Amino acid sequence: MLSQLAQAAKVVGVKQSNKAIKEGRAAGVFIADDAEQRVIRPIADLCRQMNVPLTEVPTMAELGDAAGIDVGAAVVTILAE
Repeated sequence: MLSQLAQAAKVVGVKQSNKAIKEGRAAGVFIADDAEQRVIRPIADLCRQMNVPLTEVPTMAELGDAAGIDVGAAVVTILAE
């Protein structure tokens, strides 16, 4: 699924992901293992509460690259269609 991130409808970042998850628009969430825990832990907890699939990616650089952006990303959320 990581390879499909570049073309998927998505939001990048903690704030946008948090909003999408709370609004029920998240189909799945990717978090980077090397991101600061204080940043990604609340998103992971929210995913568990809202029953949103959560996938861990080894690095922020890898997640950013898969999302088609030029910088690393701690969180990327795929939006439900």
